Amino acid sequence: MTSILAISGSLRSKSYNTALLRAAQAQVPPGVAFEIATLHGIPLYDGDVETREGFPAAVLALKAKVRAADGLILATPEYNNGIPGVLKNAIDWLSRPASEMPQVFGGRPVALMGASPGGFGTILSQDAWLSVLRALGAHHWVEGRLLVSRASHAFDQDGALVDEAVRTQLADYVRRFSEFLESGK
Repeated sequence: MTSILAISGSLRSKSYNTALLRAAQAQVPPGVAFEIATLHGIPLYDGDVETREGFPAAVLALKAKVRAADGLILATPEYNNGIPGVLKNAIDWLSRPASEMPQVFGGRPVALMGASPGGFGTILSQDAWLSVLRALGAHHWVEGRLLVSRASHAFDQDGALVDEAVRTQLADYVRRFSEFLESGK
């Protein structure tokens, strides 16, 4: 079975990016396990805390999930034309210690998607992630990109995806990423 871990880069309970991942989970083809993770409980990265206390339980749990997954989807918001701090912070924790980074991210297929209330989706945030993924040694899946703009129209007040065009794009995106992961096994 192919496994995908999808991480929402937003902490908001009504996050468009978490809603996008829930909609993606509903589109998963047979034979694919799709788990959604949030970043709740991950503190700000502090090297002194790492040295004194080790790794927080939330970091260790997320790191284990990343290691176990065949592929990773990052649902990234776009804050001030860039990467959301909470998601970058989690990635910084997951990349520690540097000696373990290759086992966590090295060659791991990573896909990007995002939803935003603005008119450009999350294109600037997704572009900003490219240098980070390169530094991690991750394998950025370049065959797909999903940018949901004007997310307040794509999702209803309960977070359900109501835009059929986005639903079709999302189903295709999840199917193609799953096929890509399966072909690499």
